[in-house]
Amino acid sequence: MSIEHNEEKQLFFSEIDGETAYLSYQKIDDETLDYVSTYVPDELRGHGLAGRLARTALDYADAHNYGVRPSCSFVAKFMDKHPEYAALRR
Repeated sequence: MSIEHNEEKQLFFSEIDGETAYLSYQKIDDETLDYVSTYVPDELRGHGLAGRLARTALDYADAHNYGVRPSCSFVAKFMDKHPEYAALRR
């Protein structure tokens, strides 16, 4: 299962069996990304896909020197459970 990044649409996404799971974001400024929403269709739930989307998005922010505003409650909880991402929180 691969996760792709569409910078133009501001999405990290994965397409599986015709279904799309995604994490959407907004670029607030040159230093901060707001991770707005995570969505996984019912058919794809229970396989850790939301966590993989969050990890990929957070790793992207870290690699590109962005801070993260976790407006999405899933991303906020994920960051709380994974202290290695604490320094990204804005």
